Amino acid sequence: MPHLFPDLRVFHKKKSTKKRVRVYMDGCFDLMHYGHANALRQAKALGDELVVGVVSDEEIISNKGPPVLSMQERLALVSGLKWVDEVIPNAPYEITEEFMNRLFKEHKIDYIIHGDDPCLLPDGTDAYALAKKVGRYKQIKRTEGVSSTDIVGRILSSIEDVKADKACSESSHTGESDNLNNTQSSKSLANGGHVSHFLPTSRRIVQFSNGKVWPGPNSRVVYIDGAFDLFHAGHVEILKSARQLGDFLLVGIYADQTVSELRGGHFPLMNLHERSLSVLACRYVDEVIIGAPWEVTNDMGKSDPYVVPKNMGIFQTLESPKDTTTTSIARRIIANHEIYVKRNAKKEASEKKYYAEKKYVSAD
Repeated sequence: MPHLFPDLRVFHKKKSTKKRVRVYMDGCFDLMHYGHANALRQAKALGDELVVGVVSDEEIISNKGPPVLSMQERLALVSGLKWVDEVIPNAPYEITEEFMNRLFKEHKIDYIIHGDDPCLLPDGTDAYALAKKVGRYKQIKRTEGVSSTDIVGRILSSIEDVKADKACSESSHTGESDNLNNTQSSKSLANGGHVSHFLPTSRRIVQFSNGKVWPGPNSRVVYIDGAFDLFHAGHVEILKSARQLGDFLLVGIYADQTVSELRGGHFPLMNLHERSLSVLACRYVDEVIIGAPWEVTNDMGKSDPYVVPKNMGIFQTLESPKDTTTTSIARRIIANHEIYVKRNAKKEASEKKYYAEKKYVSAD
């Protein structure tokens, strides 16, 4: 056949050497959540390779206020997402001409991506104006229902709930009615720390779990469970370590009620569906069990939740290489309470304006 149609080899060569489209998206990625993950998933869909710029601490401070997470923590979170191919640390908040040319020449970027929400500099100008001007800008749909500002707000609200519970408890000790205390406690448990009522569609879950193949008969399957609340760098590292133990990583995510019973009525900060999407977005995770039981056993009367796997000789404890926890991150915000209250008030005003003025962007 080749000697009859020699030009076919030319067509094959052209097809195999087609240039891969490289897209760039940047962000602060402070308090990483499923909204960030979905933005990067959409960005990756606009090209073949996704390069992500993580804005420096200094730039965040000058443009938005102090970040909750350090650069290293934010890098670990972004690098741990399944859609990210490369990461540029200490990226500028503004796409300057110098940085834009560096993206085009050094990193071979074809398009710069951002959400449909405005990104304004302190002087009120568009941070992506230059990219739009040269025709190398593409826009994605913002994931509604969550933001870093919203999460900080949940933590700040939980502080107020704790204070209210404490006041009610003290009132009951002075002989006042117990009904108020009981009502407040029930309200805290019902609200679960002011978590949102976000519910994902089956389509969104499929989008986050794409590309995974169920393990074969001889595969080594590893199971790890937890709350995975306020998904952070410590979670990424422990999941990475767990994945290295086998061929397939299955993650159990506790139900909201289980987390509340274990950690208190003000937890979880993120509801089950939000936590599930955050875990699914991690590149080391193959599958999740949404609402997994705390005890890995059929006998719910056992005090040790891992008694069965221990007796079977398949239990192993992993120590996270990072000392970051959900509580430690919340404490950072609490320690700078006034700063974050002011920062959130400003951000909430801009988000309300976005929702009031937003225009239609094709669905993701």
